[in-house]
Amino acid sequence: MTLRRQIQFWLISLFAFCAFLYVFSGVLLPFVAGAAVAYLLDPVCDRLEKLGMGRLWATFTILLAFVFLLILFFILLLPVLGNQLSSFLERFPELVRQLQGLVNEQMGQRLAEAAGINLADLQASMAEMVGQGAAFVGKLAQSVWSGGQALLSILSLFVITPVVAFYLLLDWDHMIAKIDGWLPRDHLEEIRGLAREMDGAVAGFVRGQLSVCLLLGAFYAIALAVAGLNFGLLIGMGAGLVSFIPFVGAGLGFIVSMGVGVVQFWPEWPMILVIGAIFAVGQFLEGNILQPKLVGNSTGLHPVTLMFALFAFGYLFGFVGMLIAVPAAAMIGVLARFALKQYLASPVYTGSRRLSKIGPEDTAPQEGANE
Repeated sequence: MTLRRQIQFWLISLFAFCAFLYVFSGVLLPFVAGAAVAYLLDPVCDRLEKLGMGRLWATFTILLAFVFLLILFFILLLPVLGNQLSSFLERFPELVRQLQGLVNEQMGQRLAEAAGINLADLQASMAEMVGQGAAFVGKLAQSVWSGGQALLSILSLFVITPVVAFYLLLDWDHMIAKIDGWLPRDHLEEIRGLAREMDGAVAGFVRGQLSVCLLLGAFYAIALAVAGLNFGLLIGMGAGLVSFIPFVGAGLGFIVSMGVGVVQFWPEWPMILVIGAIFAVGQFLEGNILQPKLVGNSTGLHPVTLMFALFAFGYLFGFVGMLIAVPAAAMIGVLARFALKQYLASPVYTGSRRLSKIGPEDTAPQEGANE
């Protein structure tokens, strides 16, 4: 098979795969979620097999524990988080207005003098912008929340996803062996090497970063709730879950929690400082303990790449696209580095083809050149 035919084959395969995702994105959620659960839990199943447990019983035990923890989350935490989110969205415009009032009271005159305008005009302009922004954010969050509830149906999560995960986890090694048997024989080792690199990138980043997000979310939620911050559980969990984008999760959580804390605790500065200290401790734990231990030196993704992947895949394939955005971006990164390596070793980059066309007569010194 020529290089051109190989390129055509893989491009057609990629197009067919993207078309499949686009057409069936509305029904793929439980299957993609089941495949993700199976991939995440496969190392645990392998360890139980090494301890002497059969694959069937290891799969059943792991999924039973996973479903039990998932049910506990939906029974104990989800109602609390839902109530806090509903209350936060309802009170968000008022919280913003109270925060604006405190800023005007403490710094309004200085800001007006620095801007060179009347204080009343500055307050009116700020009130209008803040009101419009608060209303927009509130409506957007409410629409996202309601859409997420409709999308993440209880039937899909509690019935179809565990069944899909069970069968995929049970047959995982057989599926990998079967796919390996379909690989082109001429490029077998090269494709296996790329697959191992992709697995290392996805496993190191997704599995490790997921653990970091869950631990940070638990720390922020518990610490903010103990500190007595309104909506502390919601803000902490949200900050932890978005922490897979470096500095974004902690930054957003810090801004929101400080805004709520200023409105709630002003003028009690010690409590406001406690809120800031919680995020400082969280960043220390993430950078010095959690990231080195759980993620290590695995191939990561640039924050800009992560955000672009989430927006692009979410726009094209909906919520299913957001689920596959991070692993897909990691695999695309591996392929891009491989393509760059091939380009740097090719005559297109080195220019060896151009040099080979220069004959000996072109490089030999001409007679009379030194005369």
